[in-house]
Amino acid sequence: MNYRTEAPAPVRDFLVYHDTIKGQSRATVDSYYLDLRTFTRYLMIARNLVPRDTVMEDIDIKKADLPFYASVTLAEVYDFLAYLSRDRELNASSRARMIVCIKGFYRYLTDKTHQIAENPVRELDSPKAQKSLPHYLTLEESRRLLMAVDGKNKERDYCILCLFLNCGLRVSEMVRLNLTDIRQDSLLIHGKGSKERVVYLNEAAAKALNGWLMVRKDIAAIDKSAVFLSNRRTRMSVDSIQVMLKKTLLKAGLDASQYSPHKLRHTAATLMLQNGVDVRTLQEVLGHENLNTTQIYTHIANP
Repeated sequence: MNYRTEAPAPVRDFLVYHDTIKGQSRATVDSYYLDLRTFTRYLMIARNLVPRDTVMEDIDIKKADLPFYASVTLAEVYDFLAYLSRDRELNASSRARMIVCIKGFYRYLTDKTHQIAENPVRELDSPKAQKSLPHYLTLEESRRLLMAVDGKNKERDYCILCLFLNCGLRVSEMVRLNLTDIRQDSLLIHGKGSKERVVYLNEAAAKALNGWLMVRKDIAAIDKSAVFLSNRRTRMSVDSIQVMLKKTLLKAGLDASQYSPHKLRHTAATLMLQNGVDVRTLQEVLGHENLNTTQIYTHIANP
């Protein structure tokens, strides 16, 4: 997927702006491209610019120009939302994410670069997503998970799970950890949007990390900088960590379908609040840009 060669000029310029000026991650920019590509393809079908029976994935969007996007109406966008709900079966939160992207695109065309005079989606409402409380492991379940770690990679896997449960790392942050990010009593975390933060290690996390590093130093690593190595001695991937977690959950007698690395992050946040960490400190630990994102945990830490 290469938006620089596949996207029409208005979309390409918007993505380049977020890539190079805003410094957003490749994953974020790619998701913006996919959302705008779906939006453009829908409009091309709705406006009869391609035959109605055209497979959406086969539609080339490169010919969509500035007048094409400037002529969008609010009614067309609401029709697009209905299509996402009815035909694509996207839930409210997924549709709301797409709307955030589309509104950002039109703010770029109007307020930022002044390529079009009127913003057709300025009054667009986002679908209301039903807020649900984060799912998390109890303290006892967390202990069961750690006690279930076994096998030839037990020091590595125990360390990963311990860091999830004590430090609240994202799985992408876990994968990116380098040996140079390890300090005496903390980790330098490379978070979302190229933002960095320092996370301090408690006694359990520090002990688990030291235990793994004692094993790792005797491995002839291919990726010499990576903290966590696969059986092929390369950097572990997000998928490999997810598979390891599922297997360990099953060994612990926990429902593997209900938990993910992100649920362990929820667990860490909840346990920190239950043990007296204030919400502002938790915001810094988790790397949340907005305090409102962190405050949801207060509802489960203080039932």
